[in-house]
Amino acid sequence: MRKSCYSEEQIIDILREHEAGASVTDLSRRHGVSQLTIYRWKQKYDGLELSELKRLKALEAENARLKKLVADQAFDNQMLKELLGKKW
Repeated sequence: MRKSCYSEEQIIDILREHEAGASVTDLSRRHGVSQLTIYRWKQKYDGLELSELKRLKALEAENARLKKLVADQAFDNQMLKELLGKKW
């Protein structure tokens, strides 16, 4: 997946401009993105503040770390079951 040219802080600032009354057409021209991109950003980031966004990113990172930990433990558990299930 391609990385965005805009940071999340910049995206939130653009969406704030839209909330203040700027049209999507003007915003898309000024920032060099398509109107569809602005609508997608609005779906994803609408109503978020910067502090909420940072907290969300931290929670997503922690969740990914915990999922990896559980997957590793499940794999180890499965390997031990297979090892103990064999007859020597």
